[in-house]
Amino acid sequence: MRNQPKPDDRADNVEKLQEMVQNTEENIHEAEDSLQFATGEQRQAIAAKNERRQQSIAAFQEEISDEATARRNGYRTE
Repeated sequence: MRNQPKPDDRADNVEKLQEMVQNTEENIHEAEDSLQFATGEQRQAIAAKNERRQQSIAAFQEEISDEATARRNGYRTE
């Protein structure tokens, strides 16, 4: 007996992505708060990580837009 794959349920993707954006923004703020205690090398690492986080947020927002459009279109795959 073969296991059937779960159907693709995209119903809450927008909300999940929005939560990911919020969590990432919180991580950025926490990292910025830690800068006051950081050494020069640590500051560079934090800045680099926050830059990557900003890039992730931009990608999440693009995906949110795509998912919202798909939701409006009834998730058609054409």
